[in-house]
Order: sequence, then C-alpha cells, then structure tokens
Amino acid sequence: MGKYTCGLDAAIAVMGGKWKGLILFALQDGPVRFGELRRAVPGISERMLILQLREMEASGLVHCEVYHQVPPKVEYSLTGFGHSLNTAMAPLGEWGEEHMERIEALP
Repeated sequence: MGKYTCGLDAAIAVMGGKWKGLILFALQDGPVRFGELRRAVPGISERMLILQLREMEASGLVHCEVYHQVPPKVEYSLTGFGHSLNTAMAPLGEWGEEHMERIEALP
C-alpha cells in the first residue's frame, strides 16, 4: 500500500498549511517577484514566505527563475503541476466564498 490512503490525503499533504493555497492563488496569472508576492499574501512573514516557496519548489508546484543582473531579479511561477492543483482547488474556494459567513460564525 502507498503512503496515502486516498487522493484527498495526498492533496492535503502537498498543500500543507494555510499559506500554500494563498501563494498558489497569487501566482495564478503568471510570474511574480518576491516583493510583489509578499504584498499579495497579507499576513505572511518574509521568513515564512521563503520557507513555503522552498517547499513548493521542492514538491514541483513552483518554479524559481533567477536572473543574474544588477540588482538581482527572482521570479516565481507555477509549474504545470501547480496550475493543476490551482484548478482542483477552485471549487473548494468557491465553496468557502459561498459559506464564509457561516464558517466565520463557528466557535
């Protein structure tokens, strides 16, 4: 038997935590520089963003392009794997939007 018991288990493992979904959403329209990405994900610290991006790059969700110039330029973008996860998460995001008031009211 494999590492995961079902597809949802595997998907949640690659998503891990609250930040990765927000980062995926912020990268959906194309390459983004680090500073833009930090502004697009409110509440995330620089350290946490770096950590999450490294994990997402290691899992194949995100590509990091380093331009060797002065000043240095780094852009992050979704891979095909990352785009496919974003597509799969879209209905869950719609469900969350539809039920946000009820979810916010939970104790």
